[in-house]
Amino acid sequence: MTGYAHPAPSTVLVGTPGSVSVEQSYEICRRLNRAHGRTYYFATRFLPADKRRHVWALYGFARYADDLVDHLDLSWTPQQRRDAFERWAAGALEALDTGETADPVLLALVRTVDELAIDHDDLRAFLTSMAMDLTVTRYDTYEALQGYVHGSAAVIGAMMLPVLGASHPQARARAMDLGVAFQLTNFLRDVAEDWDRGRIYLPLEDLDRFGVCEDDFRARHVTPAFRRLLAFQAHRTRQLYRRAEQGWAMLAPSSRACIRIAHRLYAEILDRLEAGDYNVFAFRAAVPAHRKAAVAIRELIAPSRPAR
Repeated sequence: MTGYAHPAPSTVLVGTPGSVSVEQSYEICRRLNRAHGRTYYFATRFLPADKRRHVWALYGFARYADDLVDHLDLSWTPQQRRDAFERWAAGALEALDTGETADPVLLALVRTVDELAIDHDDLRAFLTSMAMDLTVTRYDTYEALQGYVHGSAAVIGAMMLPVLGASHPQARARAMDLGVAFQLTNFLRDVAEDWDRGRIYLPLEDLDRFGVCEDDFRARHVTPAFRRLLAFQAHRTRQLYRRAEQGWAMLAPSSRACIRIAHRLYAEILDRLEAGDYNVFAFRAAVPAHRKAAVAIRELIAPSRPAR
């Protein structure tokens, strides 16, 4: 799962197992969200206060699991690292089943999953995709990549539904579309960071289609062919964003502003990549604070409507 460059999981930030209360665990998750998911954290401020802590718990769990994958002992073999992560993941699933844990991050997650009756299968799918990052560094086709993003992103969107309030039969599918759109946006924004970690999240069939090879990544040079490749991926991602718009009206009214704001801000990262000529090795696309505020004000005063 791609994201901000960040240090290994911090014992200062997370604390010692058994040393925190449930309230402190939610605060730890909030701080993880604020530090590593600034756009998403900004959008959650427009949720009712009693819903925010559940978002923090889900984000904190996902962020911490991602950190573990990226910072397990690099002297180990890939299989040793995968085994270590899977032991932690098994402990997380056991905590969900028993309702008991001393883990400072999982404590909030267990409470949120129990209160909202979040499907444990979605959490299992997420952990499976995180484990894939320890041994899988390339995806031959878009369909193969979708197998990864189902767990790394689509189910995150689905897990948010009990927080946001949705009962429409199509709400899960549209929430999953938005989760995948967020993830694909991250893949484009973080091409350079992922390459430095030895990973390429762009389908190899698309590299071949546009005449791009790994030497282009190694040289950190965005050629015309590389730009066409990234523009194609951006177009594919925008289609997901448009489909996800249909889910806005399926949410509880109190949750809609948050999702519209997150949706618009994340989609704008694609616009900024395009404006920067897709030079992903030279800059990291981000939405500045003043623009976030402007989008939020617009969505609160004159909410966007889904494209037709």
